[in-house]
Amino acid sequence: QVQVVESGGGLVQPGGSLRLSCAASGNFFSINVMGWYRQATGKERELVATITSDSGTNYADFVKGRFTIARDNAKKTVYLQMNSLKPEDTAVYYCVADIRPSSGSYYYTRNWGQGTQVTVSS
Repeated sequence: QVQVVESGGGLVQPGGSLRLSCAASGNFFSINVMGWYRQATGKERELVATITSDSGTNYADFVKGRFTIARDNAKKTVYLQMNSLKPEDTAVYYCVADIRPSSGSYYYTRNWGQGTQVTVSS
């Protein structure tokens, strides 16, 4: 069974920083893409950033220059460093991990974490 668990959310003032972490665990062969989505109250879930197993990154335009995604393959962990936070960044942040179940499988399944709340407010 695969688990994806986020940590690091909380309350921060505008202009502040937070670092989110997400670790994947369980019995599986490999992880391809890991990343972060977010969902604000009353809005659709949206992509924030993704990173491939060889560290190729993709960012939503609204976080470019403020957020940085990084990954430790040995720890099966992805991080999101969020700087210059704005009130509009307030949302539940979800981690995703695209996991290949076994060496004999040629597909990946997307696994979601339970989400961590980030609130940006003075």
